[in-house]
Amino acid sequence: MKEYLTNERIRAKQVRVIGPDGQQLGIMDTREALRLAREQDLDLVLVGPTADPPVARIMDYSKWRYEQQVAEKEARKKAKRTEVKSIKFRVKIDDHDYQTKLNHIKRFLEEGHKVKVTIMFRGREMSHPELGQRILDRVAQDLQGLAVVEMKPELLGRDMNMLLAPAKVSA
Repeated sequence: MKEYLTNERIRAKQVRVIGPDGQQLGIMDTREALRLAREQDLDLVLVGPTADPPVARIMDYSKWRYEQQVAEKEARKKAKRTEVKSIKFRVKIDDHDYQTKLNHIKRFLEEGHKVKVTIMFRGREMSHPELGQRILDRVAQDLQGLAVVEMKPELLGRDMNMLLAPAKVSA
């Protein structure tokens, strides 16, 4: 969380002061603004240090900071976390197994997760990467409208990977 200069730590000679109820009190000497804040048992907080003159607000700083922290915590709680789920295929996959794995991918995408689709090659299968490419192209084709290919199929060692992300649904 961003730290704000308060009370005696404010070094500007003059500040534009905003009262506790949000109305502008005008430009005044920093000492005068600090005295005003102390009379109301509040703090003088520098909220716009880059403005000319800097903007300071009279408020209860500790209460305001607490409310900011609570709001940030709430925002983090509501933030949607996207995971990268992984599904592995083999080159010699049966049609039923393919459909089952495709349904898993659909479910992950509908939940808002990204999906890394991997084709694993064994032994002599390495000499036919086009078979893996064909499966990944078929997956991308079958998921058209539901997913976008974020990373095109590429061969890394004995695996061929492709990354799918949920398609943006236009409402």
